[in-house]
Amino acid sequence: MSLSKQLLILISALFLMIFSVNFVLSFNNIKSYLEGEAAVHAQDTATSLGVSLSPYMVDVTDPTIETTMNAIFDMGYYQEITLVDVEDKPLVTLKNNQLVEGVPAWFISAISMQSAVANSEISSGWSIAGTVTVTLNPGYAYLKLYEQALSSFYYSLGAFVFSITLLLLVLRVTLSSLKKIDQMALRIAAGKFEKIDSLPWTTEVRNVTTSMNIMSAKIEGVVSGLNNKLNGIGKKLQQDDLTGLSKKNSFEIEMKKLFISDSEVDAFVFLIKIDALASLVKELGSDAIDLFIKDFAKVLSDLAEQETTGYISVYRFVGSEFCLLIQYVNQEKAEEIAKLLSEAFTEVAEKYNKKDIVHIGVAQYDPLGTTSSILLAANEAYEQAQLIGSNSYYIRKGVNRAKDIAEWKTLVFEVIDQKSYSVSYVGEVGSFKSGELLMSDAFMQALDANGNAISIGTFISIAEKFSKIVDLDKGVISEVVEHIKAEKIAYKIAISLSARTLKNSDFRVWLSSLMKKNHAISQQLVFSISSYAVAKEVEVYKEFIEFIHSLNGQVMIKRFETQSMSPEVAKELKPNYIRLARDLGDGVAKEEGKQVFIEAMQGIGELLDIGILAENVKAEEDFECIKKIGIVGASR
Repeated sequence: MSLSKQLLILISALFLMIFSVNFVLSFNNIKSYLEGEAAVHAQDTATSLGVSLSPYMVDVTDPTIETTMNAIFDMGYYQEITLVDVEDKPLVTLKNNQLVEGVPAWFISAISMQSAVANSEISSGWSIAGTVTVTLNPGYAYLKLYEQALSSFYYSLGAFVFSITLLLLVLRVTLSSLKKIDQMALRIAAGKFEKIDSLPWTTEVRNVTTSMNIMSAKIEGVVSGLNNKLNGIGKKLQQDDLTGLSKKNSFEIEMKKLFISDSEVDAFVFLIKIDALASLVKELGSDAIDLFIKDFAKVLSDLAEQETTGYISVYRFVGSEFCLLIQYVNQEKAEEIAKLLSEAFTEVAEKYNKKDIVHIGVAQYDPLGTTSSILLAANEAYEQAQLIGSNSYYIRKGVNRAKDIAEWKTLVFEVIDQKSYSVSYVGEVGSFKSGELLMSDAFMQALDANGNAISIGTFISIAEKFSKIVDLDKGVISEVVEHIKAEKIAYKIAISLSARTLKNSDFRVWLSSLMKKNHAISQQLVFSISSYAVAKEVEVYKEFIEFIHSLNGQVMIKRFETQSMSPEVAKELKPNYIRLARDLGDGVAKEEGKQVFIEAMQGIGELLDIGILAENVKAEEDFECIKKIGIVGASR
């Protein structure tokens, strides 16, 4: 019950109690007063009438007696006037039992009032000639009493209505501030740290508002500090300590962005290996080797900064292995860049008195391939470059995919239309708190005509290219729903959705109907979306997450790291879970930077009510380290 209702009920009860006590006391006082006045009036009338009749009592048959009594009787509210002689023989009796109009019968029956009766003896000479008895009609007293009660009731009702109206106005002003505080607390819980600038005039509420403002500012400072810390640590984790170049994980993320991109992009991967590093290590000291690697990395960085055609990203994979990802260039431009690099590395080689220090393998980006297959092609090109000559390069020519795509399209359509795929459940996430299974991932598998497993990456890519992915996602979701119901599963299942699917209006209508029919298990469906996909279209995914929450479902952002998505964006989206990028759990027990990153994510998760998960933590020491940090759970 709201505070306003409680106050209204309390004040109404107090008012009713005070009014009742006051009304009863006032009513009884007026009643006693009227009864006393009636008794005095009756006695005065009896005495006056006795005096008036005394001269005529010599002859009790004298008509003046009755005339005088009638005159008195007609002038007042009398119920009965009786004159008897000394032997109590009635001489004159006048009666009027008519009730006074304007007084309800229920009031008369509820209120008992005694009729005022008074006697007066009438003397005739020195002897008693008779007795006159006067009985007042109580109707007049009832009328006065009823009018007074009615007046008191209406005045009290008016005062009550006025008081309640005034109270409501005061409560509206006072409680509006409390409502603002309530809304402010909800916004703080949602990660929006606001302040109430207009402080209320009520001292207690003003103090609470001031405290909330202070708390909001402090929490905002904590979250902002954690975000800055995450961004700083995230960038540091993605950068090579010696050269400042991005690590291999950043390359893989950029490749995933290419694969999920709807547009056709011409891109090339340059795999660059320092063949002479082993011999240089024997000849030079560690400081000189570090300087050599920095000089080598500077060649790549300078090229990326100076080249205006295309977009170049530079990475250091391991000690002697570097990589370039060059987008939006044709093969002719790629060969020009490779030639420039070869010449620049020749100059570096001469600086260290070496003739041959590096070879470059170049492979063209294949939208139907995978990151691993493209790197494998680049490595084969590197091996070819070794055979060509010193500091040389080799570009692996792109293949004609028209026939392959047609075959893939036929295969994908057949598999999806006939539902000849299976769904398995992998990546089980255990809860650190309860020790029970929290979640698993739905993984789609399919075989070709020869019974060989189909490359899922290529399969999904073709399905998206030809808008068949929506039917596939519908089929997988239906399989998961039936699996949960058939096996009576209590844990959650994560289902990956493509960007094309979640934007599809027909899919949303279908999903809404499905989840309403299966409301009992709707919270077990966790729709999984990639952080690098979300970062491209934040508003689209924000609206989708709100849509899923309206259906009582849940959402997980997977592969989270600060290179693809800022923590501020995650705070705005408010997913149920965030699953960290796989490499953050690899070697975390020995890398303080990763530990600090996960601890900061856990802090943000607790503040924003988002469950933080880790993925594919293999080493036991890493698993125990993450468990000690206190995130929700992890898969092995």
